[in-house]
Amino acid sequence: MSMGAYDEDEHERREQQASRVDADFDDERTIYHGQVEYDSGDSAEALLNKFEEIKSN
Repeated sequence: MSMGAYDEDEHERREQQASRVDADFDDERTIYHGQVEYDSGDSAEALLNKFEEIKSN
């Protein structure tokens, strides 16, 4: 079968698989404890200066 060719059996199999509902999972939310920190890095101007420096080399 060539790439992109229509396969009716595969289409039907995927439709059946997508229409099934899996209710066997645990429906409890996971609670996380801790901290999140973000490093915003250098300013935009400093990054542009660094880029120009790299580009000139």
